[in-house]
Amino acid sequence: MGSFINTQITENICYIQLDRGKSNAMHLEMIEEITDTFRTLKEDPSVFAVILQGKEGFFTSGLDLITLFQYDEEQMKTFWTKFIDLIEELASFPKPFITAITGHSPAGGCVLALCSDYRVMADGEYIIGLNEVPVGIVVPTSIFELYSFWIGSGNAARFLMEGKLLTPQEALNIGLVDEVVNFDRIQTTAARKAKHYLQFEPNAWRATKLNIRQNLLKEVQATKGVAIEQVLERWWAPSTRAILQAIIDNLTKKS
Repeated sequence: MGSFINTQITENICYIQLDRGKSNAMHLEMIEEITDTFRTLKEDPSVFAVILQGKEGFFTSGLDLITLFQYDEEQMKTFWTKFIDLIEELASFPKPFITAITGHSPAGGCVLALCSDYRVMADGEYIIGLNEVPVGIVVPTSIFELYSFWIGSGNAARFLMEGKLLTPQEALNIGLVDEVVNFDRIQTTAARKAKHYLQFEPNAWRATKLNIRQNLLKEVQATKGVAIEQVLERWWAPSTRAILQAIIDNLTKKS
């Protein structure tokens, strides 16, 4: 495996830990590595379930805006293409897939979690949600569908339009996450849920999961081209560049 995630298999469950800097911000190589790992695990008969986790304080802060801001047009197009490939790979992953949200999980971090079957979030002063709009990034219909899949389209629409970020408890109340536990219990809680799913007849479980997600996955595939065009158009717009520059200045001051 590459250098931005760590994997470990215990009792037929593969634990994938995101491991890039303090906040696990995602750039092209990291996204490619996560995608390749899930493709491999899908075919690996010794792996029955997957748990994706961050590190204390951050699941992932989402896209690495500092790195992405430097990409040229070709790199940016590749990035967004690969990001939507990743969403498709995660959302269609046939085996039980649990996210252990170990801290902050805005934007792209929230998107990864939305692809899973069950989300356990660490209790604390953390945020989760899709805050793309305030940053100047267009939310593709496929991501709206993914959000709606768990929290209903009314809530998804309201939250997306204002880029709402929620506390763990708010996320629990709305169904965005399924459990909130202390950080030291997050991995055991996720493992317990994975084992719970593994009690069921695997073929029936998988087929039902993919049936339930059929419309969602069709939407991801059908709108991929339009989504990339829309996102890129806004990404290079001067107004978005100005917002991104301000965010980056702020981030670099903090670090």
